[in-house]
Amino acid sequence: MKKTILTYFACFFAVLVSQISSAKIHRTDEPKSIVIPLGGNAWVNEPAQITDEGLTNWADQKSVASIYFRVSVVQDIQVSLRLKVASGESTISVSNGKNTINKKINNTTFDTVAIGKIHLTKAGYVKIDLKGISKTGAVYADVADLIIKTDKPDNDLVYVKAGSSFHFGRRGPSVHLNFNVPAEAKSKVRWFYNEITVPTGMDVLGSYFMADGFGQGYFGMQVNSPTTRHVLFSVWSPFDTQDPKSIPDSMRIKMLKKGENVHAGEFGNEGSGGQSYMNYPWKAGSTYAFLLGAESDSATNTTIFTAYFKDVAAGKWYLVASFKRPQKATYLTSLYSFVENFEPDNGDKIRRAYFDNQWISTTNGDWLELTQILYTADATAKANYRKDYAGGLKDGKFYLENGGFFDAFVPYNTPFSRQPGGHKPVINLNELPVK
Repeated sequence: MKKTILTYFACFFAVLVSQISSAKIHRTDEPKSIVIPLGGNAWVNEPAQITDEGLTNWADQKSVASIYFRVSVVQDIQVSLRLKVASGESTISVSNGKNTINKKINNTTFDTVAIGKIHLTKAGYVKIDLKGISKTGAVYADVADLIIKTDKPDNDLVYVKAGSSFHFGRRGPSVHLNFNVPAEAKSKVRWFYNEITVPTGMDVLGSYFMADGFGQGYFGMQVNSPTTRHVLFSVWSPFDTQDPKSIPDSMRIKMLKKGENVHAGEFGNEGSGGQSYMNYPWKAGSTYAFLLGAESDSATNTTIFTAYFKDVAAGKWYLVASFKRPQKATYLTSLYSFVENFEPDNGDKIRRAYFDNQWISTTNGDWLELTQILYTADATAKANYRKDYAGGLKDGKFYLENGGFFDAFVPYNTPFSRQPGGHKPVINLNELPVK
């Protein structure tokens, strides 16, 4: 009996040891290293720069680099940096909120340098700041990657991955309003009217607030420089190319007329076609109206698209341009609006626009109000590289918002509707300007 009991306990102990060993071998909660490239996830004030390789030219103590990523839960992370110091020794600080760690560095080739543990106090976006404290060489360091160790799986973190387009990742996600046109009007939309208001402080350099998008082009307003703002109208050629000079004459967009002080030409790199823009000092806080028309000619298989712009407070319409597009007789289809950032260095800043009072006029002359949209987003959002995007309904108006690494994102592919306002635009179409 005693021998049997000893044998039983020996077997039980062997099984227990085996299970413990197996558990150690197959543990899945070991901290995982996640590499966050600065080339796609960091911003810095001049004269330092963020390139595809990371933080460079970091010589000025006033240059502070900020790295962003998003977490889903409160957690502790172990932070490291892959960096090198060209010569001498530097001391830098790595901080998140009130957590600051100073580190001396002197490795002259790229290596992973452990910084320390940081406690993240909230879910949402995290900002890690790099500041230079002292240096004996010309620059503090060249920094390629932020490396964090966390026991959370990789898909709980949102950041621009290595191997993706850092250019588009730093630009940030674009968001859209896709307007629901009543079925009986879908094939005969002659005019599309929309209004945009950009709140004060949201008119960030590099912003494109697009009001009247359609199947063959778009029409909206941009912030092009600290002193220049455009009202832009573009129509794509049916010839698929990035080089406008390669378009055959039979497929070229022809400009028929344009307004005073409107520049007209060609564009490329995002399809090609005809482009026009008017320098206009539009202001945040004011409301602007956009009117787009389509004249279909089945005899020549062409369509004439014409764009008009109005400062609502001033009450004056401006002709932007009129383009003839070959190889398709159509009316306005696939109506949409968007907000995007085309300046990567400003992808860390928030921008917002309100869109209101959307109407269409059909070939029969009937005006219909558009009150339903599907809110969508671009490939940067869909790839889970950025989650600082929002859209939908706010204060009774449709809105779009992106950039700035805010936490309260709105899931894309969400429908919204607003209450009809009943404020049909009062437009004498026969008295619109011809130049």
